[in-house]
Amino acid sequence: MKKLILLFCLIISASTFTFADALTVSIKHFNITENPYEQNQVSLVATDSLNNTQDNVNGDFVFTINGFEDTLKFTSGVAFYKHKIDRSTFLYARHVDENGGPTLSSLYYVYKSESKLVPIHISWMWLLIIPLGLVLLAYMFKRFIIIAIVIFCIFVYFNYHNNLSIPIFFQSIFDGLKRIF
Repeated sequence: MKKLILLFCLIISASTFTFADALTVSIKHFNITENPYEQNQVSLVATDSLNNTQDNVNGDFVFTINGFEDTLKFTSGVAFYKHKIDRSTFLYARHVDENGGPTLSSLYYVYKSESKLVPIHISWMWLLIIPLGLVLLAYMFKRFIIIAIVIFCIFVYFNYHNNLSIPIFFQSIFDGLKRIF
């Protein structure tokens, strides 16, 4: 009888650990898409590594978007970012997993046309390659120095004018480098 009670207690305790693990859901990847219900708004979609929506992600998750911390409520893997987008802009979204998982970050350029928003994912490598390529070309071709400086100024102005500040620029590159190492 004691063995039966002990076995019963072990089964119940094992099942509670199983349910506890099922309740802790974390976001492994996310994408930014156009909000289908509201005009000029975007939504964040929790995805797996194959970009399939994770329907089991529900609850409140803390994101930092362009330096401002915001709690987003996910329902069936989708959360709506409530701030309207008036013009084309960069959106840098960052999520620190509270369960000890990796920090996720993505940089998107949200192009605003007349009727819809088109989010374009910007890799951190392009942010590193473009300035380094300009410096390399200016170093290799001395006559190209003035043109490289003008192109670099245009690059910096475009980024700054569309809300990509220098700290977010470098944070995006550092987060990308952290994922490699």
